[in-house]
Amino acid sequence: MNYTNNFPAAPFGRLLTAMVTPFDVTGRVDFALADRLARHLVVNGSDGIVVCGTTGESPTLSWQEQHELIKTVRNAVGSSVKILAGTGSNSTAEAIEATKEAESVGVDGALVVVPYYNKPPQEGLEAHFKAVASSAPDLPLMLYNIPGRTGCSLAPTTVERLMDCSNIVSFKAASGTTDEVTQLRLHCGSQLAVYSGDDGLLLPMLSVGAVGVVSVASHIVGLRVKAMIDSFINGQVTHALDLHEQLQPLFKALFATTNPIPIKAALELRGWPVGPPRSPLLPLNEHMKQELSHLLEALNQP
Repeated sequence: MNYTNNFPAAPFGRLLTAMVTPFDVTGRVDFALADRLARHLVVNGSDGIVVCGTTGESPTLSWQEQHELIKTVRNAVGSSVKILAGTGSNSTAEAIEATKEAESVGVDGALVVVPYYNKPPQEGLEAHFKAVASSAPDLPLMLYNIPGRTGCSLAPTTVERLMDCSNIVSFKAASGTTDEVTQLRLHCGSQLAVYSGDDGLLLPMLSVGAVGVVSVASHIVGLRVKAMIDSFINGQVTHALDLHEQLQPLFKALFATTNPIPIKAALELRGWPVGPPRSPLLPLNEHMKQELSHLLEALNQP
């Protein structure tokens, strides 16, 4: 069966890459390389780019660096793809400020993560997201649930109450379970576009109603990830499953330790001098780097 005509709509495209932030040898943001990398991602299948998210090491970027990086990527790709800026914070006031600042640069949306460390109750999460949404009512928002990093989880019943905010249009599901997609669809219907936040769960999540993925692996295998999505939507489920299985070793390797440590190493191995992560993250150890190198060779990546 071909699902093209009735598959859920994807407001930011099907394949979004959570872009790394390149650093030069001095540890400063390499804006010229960020420009090149963003263009490369577009050529290799990305419909959208998420800047200053988890993979982009937002916790160790200054506000000025984030602002300049968002502008750089926006200017690099023009209107050819969607640009989402990571604007979340565990301070509501900071999240509002960052969201307004991103909107002023001309992004297509904002990725707003569940507040981390302070573990607000569901009522606090609802108030937080409503405040951010109302501060930039014309900017589409993607809510981001990743309890493994934030210490608390945004419940589907809370998201349902947030559907009164017309600019809350999508959700990045990174709880590690396909049931999150099912529960969100049951509570919010097709009004909310759910994206997989986990490359390894992309195909299972598509099967229960996700519209696409915010991917890390697409830095390296963007065209294959895009082909998996397109194959599933076009009813070529066996081919989608083949790609899912072929890419599983890479998906697992890229999360064998804290993201973005492995993907930055993978990019270095593929000729992209994006630099190591900023402290307190460290470069990938030599043993894991050798294993990753062998894996990339097996995938026959250019």
